Amino acid sequence: MTSGNKAQASPALPDFMTDPDAVCKDTATWRIGRAPDYSNTRKYQSRTKTADHQIGSLPNLVENLVKNWEIEASFKTDTKQYRTVHPTEYEFYVNGKKLQDVESMTKTGTYNALISPNEYYSPEHIDFVESHKLFKRCMPTFAWEVIEVYSGPPKAAFKWRHWGEMKADYKGKNREGKEVIIPAHGGLVEIFGVSVAELDDEYRIKRLDTWFDPVSLFKEYSCPALAGLAGLKMSE
Repeated sequence: MTSGNKAQASPALPDFMTDPDAVCKDTATWRIGRAPDYSNTRKYQSRTKTADHQIGSLPNLVENLVKNWEIEASFKTDTKQYRTVHPTEYEFYVNGKKLQDVESMTKTGTYNALISPNEYYSPEHIDFVESHKLFKRCMPTFAWEVIEVYSGPPKAAFKWRHWGEMKADYKGKNREGKEVIIPAHGGLVEIFGVSVAELDDEYRIKRLDTWFDPVSLFKEYSCPALAGLAGLKMSE
């Protein structure tokens, strides 16, 4: 694989680089008792994506890798069954701060790793399972795409977009443990960020660095311009 955007998929590449749902086909210990179903999210992405990468291109391969990483981090409970990360060297950083290694992946979850305590949400008051239920209720589909790749393996640097539609009220707890309710506006919610994935010779992630504004998601939820709503309520 080369760093050009027209790098072609090769038989030597692992399936998690060529198929966005490769790990869903694994025989594994799944958090929900079965493999997750991403079909609705994939259909939504196909209709609303802003980037249309050629199959086998570098952006397509990187996008597939990260999607499979997210599936494993969210739904596999046995770290020995992870295929997208190095079993002993994996580290996850957000805005320069180390937040996860392999073992903590199964305990923290992706939302609680990515979002630090703030005025809208706090992983200190919302556990792994509830965090996924909370955001799933609010946005039934939350698609993710690579916008642009700046460099290829062994260090793949890329810009990404994460988006969906706010179908139900956001109901969470902030860093003070107070309930926060943001009425649903039914409009588009999207956030952007930049990541760098350091890969080994089997294309497994050794280190993943991500930079983005965690509060931007909640600003999108509460933006009155989207639906004419003055949208934030907070319990005492």
